[in-house]
Amino acid sequence: MKEVFLESHNIKNQFNGFGQFNYHLIKGLRNAEISDFKMTLNAKDTSGLKTEFGDYFNYNKYKALSRKPLFRIRKKYDVWHSLNQNIKVEPYHSIPYVLTVHDVNFIDEVSSDLNHEINKRFIEKLNRSHAITYISEFAKASTQKYFDVPNVPEYVIYNGNPISEILELNQDIKLATNRPYLFFIGGLTKRKNVHTLAQMLAHLPDYDLVLAGDTSDDYVNTTLADAISKTKTANRVHCIGKINAEEKQLYLQNCSAFVFPSLLEGFGIPPIEAMRFGKPVFLSNLTSLPEIGGEYAFYWDNFDAKSMADVFTKGMHTFETNKTKFEDAYIKRAIGFNWNKAALEYADVYRSLM
Repeated sequence: MKEVFLESHNIKNQFNGFGQFNYHLIKGLRNAEISDFKMTLNAKDTSGLKTEFGDYFNYNKYKALSRKPLFRIRKKYDVWHSLNQNIKVEPYHSIPYVLTVHDVNFIDEVSSDLNHEINKRFIEKLNRSHAITYISEFAKASTQKYFDVPNVPEYVIYNGNPISEILELNQDIKLATNRPYLFFIGGLTKRKNVHTLAQMLAHLPDYDLVLAGDTSDDYVNTTLADAISKTKTANRVHCIGKINAEEKQLYLQNCSAFVFPSLLEGFGIPPIEAMRFGKPVFLSNLTSLPEIGGEYAFYWDNFDAKSMADVFTKGMHTFETNKTKFEDAYIKRAIGFNWNKAALEYADVYRSLM
């Protein structure tokens, strides 16, 4: 039987986008009940995956040494799928190779010099590829803008919505505030631009702001802390750290709106999670977000605090006066992003190379 190797070791960290992508794609492939080829998962902790997925998959225990050329995996799989563009693990042999590109933000965030190590590594992956998948049209266009993409089949396969079902929530979970609040979830880093939300909050006295996500980046104690201090909103901005799936759904269900002023997104899953609950979403108009948010989202075209507050106030008025229409549109759009559908499309890419 044909075998597909999924380089999926980033599944170890499901608090970031790559980990989420790995897990939900694998789950979708399991739901697909594929019988014409076998898949191998590469992961540091294979025991948890075996417990969840049984013998549907084969398993390879990830070792850091496999990132070194001499210790690369030597089995000649029929297809190798590199699940994101940053992975250093590569096959030893030249075999059919699928590369998934989430974004090329490193051009802006690290270096635009194509001789920089991170760019050289990405170019090597591009040149190794027999098929390339992108998680958005924006990811495809930006890759083609900055790099010479080889003449191989290219596909845009949208991510699915991780919230496939509404959970029955534990009533003992307490929200961080009893006031109406705006909600953000994601890494609290420079690219997420959340300090502008604190600045906007100074013009929205009736709302609090809840920020969920990893708080370990220096940005939290510098740029974000400075914005909160200068706007005197410390009693209204609540940084609650990482939260689980149940807590996330509770905050999404109870927020007044979802806010996401990100500067760089290859896709942007949190907005479609909020849409699943029919919540108004306010996004930056940058990178992939207009593509993902669609026509019923509200967009900031600059990050002046007063201007952002005006967009928010007008958007909430529009939402409240057309609430049923907007809620239905949001929910329909959110459901349209489906991991099971995405998994079937990836499976067809694998088959095309066998």
